[in-house]
Amino acid sequence: MLRLDQVSRVYRVGTFGGQKLLAVDNVSFDVRDQEVVALIGESGSGKSTIGKMILRLLSTSAGTITFNGVDISTLRGSALKEYRRNVQGVFQDPFSSYNPIFKADRIFRIIREEFYPDMTGPAWNDKLEQALRAVGLNPGDVLNKFPHQLSGGQLQRFLIARALLLDIQFLVADEIISMLDASTRIDVLNLLADLKSRGLAILFITHDLSLAHYISERAVIIYRGCVVEMGATEKVFARPLHPYTRMLMNSVARLDKKWDKVEVELRGQQAGLTRGCVYAARCSAADPGAGCAQRRPTLVEAEADHLVACFCPVR
Repeated sequence: MLRLDQVSRVYRVGTFGGQKLLAVDNVSFDVRDQEVVALIGESGSGKSTIGKMILRLLSTSAGTITFNGVDISTLRGSALKEYRRNVQGVFQDPFSSYNPIFKADRIFRIIREEFYPDMTGPAWNDKLEQALRAVGLNPGDVLNKFPHQLSGGQLQRFLIARALLLDIQFLVADEIISMLDASTRIDVLNLLADLKSRGLAILFITHDLSLAHYISERAVIIYRGCVVEMGATEKVFARPLHPYTRMLMNSVARLDKKWDKVEVELRGQQAGLTRGCVYAARCSAADPGAGCAQRRPTLVEAEADHLVACFCPVR
């Protein structure tokens, strides 16, 4: 359904934009029909930049993103409108998606005016009610209210309902439950799983390994803009091969392991720029003889549906 092929994004930074920051570096992966792919990495790894490029909120600096075989950078006018009807995003902070001076359901009115101008009032009201109930909201409890009168979970469900109104095919879910309380998180995750069963494909952007393991079929591990490991979620989690993936797994709090051991390990590692492996400066397994600091490793298949970009993978 959606494919990224050697996609990169460069930001201009510094005084008068005199410096360049490579936020996404030669990233390739795909998301198939009715599939949830988890894009996993720490803050600043380029996850949200990838999501924004898919949504056409940012342009790519290199490479292509195709949706159903069409390069999305070529879309203009009605074709771009149709793309945005099929591909939508829900972001981390639900409150930032609403104008506080307007009632929250204004987002539905905009959808109607833009995409369903000829639909009758009763037909629209029925469609809206179905979308709200599909995400577990009672229309009578949430419509005609301002954002501050609704909880974060309700506002996130509003955004998902907006996507349902458009009958979308692809959803970018960017850290959508990180600001929700525990009791609401599982409801939103189960909602995403239900949407997947109806045919929706989802890119689930997260730094939370447990959530990624719970909801996704495939996992893509990204570090400093580069994909370092990807494959079937069960294989990546059961046998992480890249030292960065292994470090992420070891950083998850456990009752049978003291937290200070991981903290000491992380403090002793320094991330620096390198023309070789982006993780080489932090990697305890880096081997100068293997060229870790001189050459950039490429993704190779370690086993069926499990790829890793590392000269010295953990075995």
